Amino acid sequence: MPLNDELAETEGVDESTAGLDGLETPALVELLVEGQRGAVDAVLAQRDAIAAVVEEIARRLAHGGRLHYVGAGTSGRLATLDAAEMPPTFGTEPELVQAHIAGGVSALVRAIEGAEDDAIAGEAAARAFEPGDAVIGLSASGEAAYVVAAIATARARGAFTTAIVNGEPSALAAAAERMILLRTGAEALAGSTRLRAGTAQKIALNAISTAVMVRLGKIYDNLMVDVVATNRKLRARALRLVQAIAAVDAERAAALLDSANGSVKIAVVMSRRAVDATEAHRLLDEHSGRLRNLL
Repeated sequence: MPLNDELAETEGVDESTAGLDGLETPALVELLVEGQRGAVDAVLAQRDAIAAVVEEIARRLAHGGRLHYVGAGTSGRLATLDAAEMPPTFGTEPELVQAHIAGGVSALVRAIEGAEDDAIAGEAAARAFEPGDAVIGLSASGEAAYVVAAIATARARGAFTTAIVNGEPSALAAAAERMILLRTGAEALAGSTRLRAGTAQKIALNAISTAVMVRLGKIYDNLMVDVVATNRKLRARALRLVQAIAAVDAERAAALLDSANGSVKIAVVMSRRAVDATEAHRLLDEHSGRLRNLL
C-alpha cells in the first residue's frame, strides 16, 4: 500500500510491517514490541525543548500557577493518568496538575464519537485557565480541534502553552507558544497512535511532570520524600525513607512519622535538626519545602 504524502505522519503506512496479519504469534509480538524502540529516541531528540518547558512550568507553579493537560482519545487518557499520579507520588493538591479530555470523564473508558472535533468544548475548558498557568496540549496528528481550541484560548488568556505532537506541520503546534515534536513516524498498525506515538507521549509526560517536581523540591536525592502513605506498601516505604535519611532504626522512624502525621520530610527534619513537628514544618516552609537545604 503506497504512502499518501497528504496524510499526517502518524497516519502513514509502515511498509516494513506489511503482512502483519500473516505472522506467527511470537513474530507478531516481537514486531510490535520492537516498534516501540523509536519512541524513546523520539523523546530523547527533544531533550532541550522538554527541558525549557520544564523550567517555565516549574517557575509558574512556584508562583501559584497550575499545570493543565489537554488531550483527546489516547492522548487525553495518558494525560489523565499522569495527572492522577501526582498527588500520591508527590503530595500535591489535586488542583495543581489537572487533565482535560475531550468528551469528559466518560471518554476515559470508552470512545466518545466526535469529541475530539468539538472546538467549542475545548474553548470552554480553557476558560478555567489563568494567566499564571501552564497548559500542555497533546495530539499525535496535532489536528484535534478540541485540543487546538483549548490551547489557542489558553494562550490568548496569557497562559504558557506547549504542544506535544508526533508530526508536523500541525494546527496545534501553530497555536502553542512552544512545541515538543516527538517524530515517531508511521505506526506498525497504520494510524494506531496508541502504539509508538502514545508511548512517546507517555515518556514525555513522565519526564516533564517528574522533572518539574524535582525543580519544586518534591524529591530529595532520588527519593519520593513527599509520598502520601495511603496503603501498606507506601507506609513501609515511608518508614524506610525516614530510617535511611535520618539514620535511625525502625522503631525511632515509626515514632517520628507518628509525630509528623506521616510526613517523611517533617519526620526527617525533626530528627536531623532535633526539633518538634511544628518547628520542622516552619523550617520546611521557610525553605520552600526543599529538604536538601535543611540537611
